[in-house]
Amino acid sequence: MLKDGHKHLSGLDEAVLKNIGAGRELSAITRTSLGPNGMNKMVINHLDKLFITNDAATIVNELDVQHPAAKLLVLAARAQQEEIGDGANLTISFAGELLEKAEELIRMGLHPSEIIIGYTKAINKTLEILDDLVEKGSENMDVRNKEEVVLRMKSAVASKQFGQEDVLCPLVADACIQVCPQNPANFNVDNVRVAKLVGGGLHNSSVVRGMVLKNDAVGSIKKVEKVKVAVFAGGVDTSATETKGTVLIHSAEQLENYAKTEEAKVEELIKSVADSGAKVIVSGAAVGDMALHFCERYKLMVLKVSSKFELRRFCRTTGAIALLKLSRPNVDELGYADSVSVEEIGGARVTVVKNEEGGNSVATVVLRGSTDSILDDLERAVDDGVNTYKSMCRDSRIIPGAAATEIELAKRLKEFSLKETGYCKIW
Repeated sequence: MLKDGHKHLSGLDEAVLKNIGAGRELSAITRTSLGPNGMNKMVINHLDKLFITNDAATIVNELDVQHPAAKLLVLAARAQQEEIGDGANLTISFAGELLEKAEELIRMGLHPSEIIIGYTKAINKTLEILDDLVEKGSENMDVRNKEEVVLRMKSAVASKQFGQEDVLCPLVADACIQVCPQNPANFNVDNVRVAKLVGGGLHNSSVVRGMVLKNDAVGSIKKVEKVKVAVFAGGVDTSATETKGTVLIHSAEQLENYAKTEEAKVEELIKSVADSGAKVIVSGAAVGDMALHFCERYKLMVLKVSSKFELRRFCRTTGAIALLKLSRPNVDELGYADSVSVEEIGGARVTVVKNEEGGNSVATVVLRGSTDSILDDLERAVDDGVNTYKSMCRDSRIIPGAAATEIELAKRLKEFSLKETGYCKIW
């Protein structure tokens, strides 16, 4: 019935308790990283890449977990991270504690299904109690009030970067408020970008209202202001002919004419883009030498954005429409930017695209740090802050912190459990 090499585990000792043991082991790995004073873990993944972090989501994602029961906890942590953006460590640690208590009850003689019924009752009661513990008036929070946003964001950011929250939170709050739409419930986490630049320190970090591309402009023009932007997803190059064919050339004159015709075609296309009013061309693929030559002649700034996702964000920032073919864009297909400039930050040349007046939908937090490892950890802290803002936009209610809520829940659940009646098997 089953293929060769299969294992069949049954009974309490073989299956249930081994599964519980695997869950507890995973929980023990992440538990010591919980909270602002949690220890960092050194993780080396299957590609031999080194991670030093106290972020449980990163730890469990990079660990190669084989046991199927432990994998369930990893999936639970990932679901928590995707939905809320924080709390992955608490999810695994709490699950490990529940499994440990369940093991004691199983050894006492209770059946797993009876334990599940008890846990379900506790969940329902917890949700009832939580509604009573909500701070009065917290449901009417203004998500565009920077002071309130920073106050609520601090605990989430401090759990990753303890001591740096006073510097990081105002930066994240500024970026989130800039891109918050008319209806805050539609806030998109992807609109707050992070640019990590090695060098300097956290105090050198800043927020750019627009995008920061980590590459240089292609041509010699490095700065333009108040410009229209044309975006070509297919690249700026001489396009191949649509049909395959062979051209028979008999003389040097014919070869020269053929080259001139091709050159004239490229010039015509670039001139048509310049005539449309665009001063910046953004290419999603290769930029040909001949095309670049004519862009320089017509004083057009050329940027190359290789990632299609970055290209989409660039279109969101400037309001441009990406065209597949190099051709003259219509007025409504052009985007607008207040300034596009190449700057040198910490030895790296980056292109800063600002759109402060036009009202943009993307903001970038420029993070500075001494090593890549520190920058990665700072990025995770920013990610937690942005996800906290997203949660505020959905539901701004808050409850007391510093474990006060958890202690109150434990106290009330204990009282509730004493009132519950049950039965125990007598052996």
